[in-house]
Amino acid sequence: MRYPPSEKLEIIRLVEQSHLPASKTLDKIGVARPTFYRWCDLYRSGGLEALADKPSRPSRVWNRIPDEKRDEIVQRRSMSRNCRRGSSPRASSIRKTILCQKLQSIAYSKRMI
Repeated sequence: MRYPPSEKLEIIRLVEQSHLPASKTLDKIGVARPTFYRWCDLYRSGGLEALADKPSRPSRVWNRIPDEKRDEIVQRRSMSRNCRRGSSPRASSIRKTILCQKLQSIAYSKRMI
């Protein structure tokens, strides 16, 4: 369960003021001991603001292409496709295969001469 910073501070104060041992008080409240002690450390180091939840999502993905670069790539790709209207990846592959065959036959004929 997520607690707002004010409730976390209230739990810290409740456990500190309780006459019971911390583990028993935390068991009654339903908060894990490691969580409680992490909250205590955060509160001591940064005050109430430090108790606020931070997003678990990373702020940046290591392999993401920046938007400007991606737009440039998309634009270049669309321009190259516009140069050859009706060209599909299969047609491009066939052209490359035919070109390789022609080059091989030229190389073969030069060897024969």
